[in-house]
Amino acid sequence: MGQNADLLARYRAVLPSFVAPLHADPISIDRGEGSYVWDLESNRYLDWFGGVLTTMIGHSIPEVVEAVQDQAAKVMHTSTLYLSEPMIAFAEEIAAVSGIPDARVFFTASGTEANDTAIMFANAYRGSNEILAMRNSYHGRSYSAQAITAQRSWSVASMSGLNVTFIQGGYRLRSPFRDLDDDDYTQACVADLVQMIDMATAGNVSAMIAEPIQGVGGFATPPDGFFGAMGKELSNREILFISDEVQTGWGRTGEHFWGYQAHGIIPDMLTFAKGVGNGITLAGVVGRADIMNSIDALSFSTFGGNPLSTAAGRATLKYVLEHDLQGNALKMGNRMRERLTPVVNDTEWIAELRGRGLMQALEMVHPGGIEPDKDITARLLDAAKDRGLLLGKGGLYSNVIRMAPMLAITDTEMDEGVDALIDAIRATS
Repeated sequence: MGQNADLLARYRAVLPSFVAPLHADPISIDRGEGSYVWDLESNRYLDWFGGVLTTMIGHSIPEVVEAVQDQAAKVMHTSTLYLSEPMIAFAEEIAAVSGIPDARVFFTASGTEANDTAIMFANAYRGSNEILAMRNSYHGRSYSAQAITAQRSWSVASMSGLNVTFIQGGYRLRSPFRDLDDDDYTQACVADLVQMIDMATAGNVSAMIAEPIQGVGGFATPPDGFFGAMGKELSNREILFISDEVQTGWGRTGEHFWGYQAHGIIPDMLTFAKGVGNGITLAGVVGRADIMNSIDALSFSTFGGNPLSTAAGRATLKYVLEHDLQGNALKMGNRMRERLTPVVNDTEWIAELRGRGLMQALEMVHPGGIEPDKDITARLLDAAKDRGLLLGKGGLYSNVIRMAPMLAITDTEMDEGVDALIDAIRATS
């Protein structure tokens, strides 16, 4: 038995059954460097998923490793009950890049917790438990985050203390409005928003939460200005807008630092997680001071703003800004799309290539329509792995391949990955 197979047997013996590895023949991740990882059997892979968009700028980046090591040698944990210079400095830096005036920052340990906390802030501020969320959304694993998630395969329970209304969002391929042009599509979704508020709520909605590009939903991407148009209707009713930037933040979309910036709107709150620590547990909420200061109960965060995590976050953010990784995401995303577009057009079982920057996806269907084909998706995922390329999977029907290379990916690495993917597509049927 090989080392990967032996580890899989131990994995299945000790972890719950709902926790499952990605591939038919799972691999281990033993170490990483830049855009590459190696398994326990010394096989090398080009990593285009980063542990679900979490290792964002590259594996073992010296500046981040050094920052973590230096902080670990001083103190690894304090909590928000004490003054921590790394936490305060990083909060200042995030507030400055957030685009939210007079922003306050509250750190958490995960994106789920960040979204849960943002909903808590909104409900306390507005005095309501009514929430609007998008169809095809995913916001996390907690009870409240599950309530605002519109992904049946990811939903554990439908009961919640929230009153949630789901509205039409950016997943156009399966929308009843899919044949409309961008402007008409946006207006149709705005009309749906207004009708759902009028018909399906009690009229005192606290907030709408949305991913600018839906992550687990398969990188579903709305037209530019989509959320800005919705925001006008939200503002008329004093409904807050929460932008879930767990996967779209820190320049990944290329054209903007945050996903919301494509839409002509400034959110009342945004949430962040995943890539900000380049693999270290780090997340949080940024919001207007009046909203963030509306909590009057005793509260603190044990692990939010942990000095070890925020040291990694500061080093990661500095690296992103100093190396213009947002610009690289735009350039490399365009390079990927230019090469993949003709292949997608010639492949009858790929419905579309969509996304922005280094957040791109392929949706697989049965030829002749849009009926999802999760089986060919799984085969393509494994075919790419067999050619040394690690990709992600997602979508409502598990029929979407997600591609999220490191933000520091080079021309050579991009071409290597695209070559492997094209070869995998041609070998899959």
